[in-house]
Amino acid sequence: MPNDFRGLPLHPLIVHATVVIVPLAALTVLLAALWPRFRGWAGPLPAGLSLVGLILVPLSTSTGETLERHVPHSALLERHTHLADGLLPWMIGLLAVAVVGYALHRRPTSISRAVPIVVAVLTVVAVVGTTVQVVRIGESGAKAAWAGTDMTR
Repeated sequence: MPNDFRGLPLHPLIVHATVVIVPLAALTVLLAALWPRFRGWAGPLPAGLSLVGLILVPLSTSTGETLERHVPHSALLERHTHLADGLLPWMIGLLAVAVVGYALHRRPTSISRAVPIVVAVLTVVAVVGTTVQVVRIGESGAKAAWAGTDMTR
């Protein structure tokens, strides 16, 4: 994978896509789990957005590791990379509940009434975990990028 695009590091470019797609995926998965009308309208969209988000996470991490070799090391950067490593499991969980939720909607069989409730609860956990992790990563990345600058002027 190239390290830059027209002289710009790829990491900020890919991260911006990740920061948009991952919360959008989380929102659509949550709406599909809790709102039957939205679930019928959205179809496979929540699972599709979750898959795109899942693909973007390792791309963000990979380009971040490349960029990390070209910037000074700091405790803020170390925290950012540590937090970033924690997003992939949340995205796997988000995709899993999106796919299971879609499958339950597409093939309503004689399953226990508890199954959709359990899936909804797991969806809320995955959505909250994913969203909190993205916010924490973004905040730590901004702090690492802007440390030592005077942004108050």
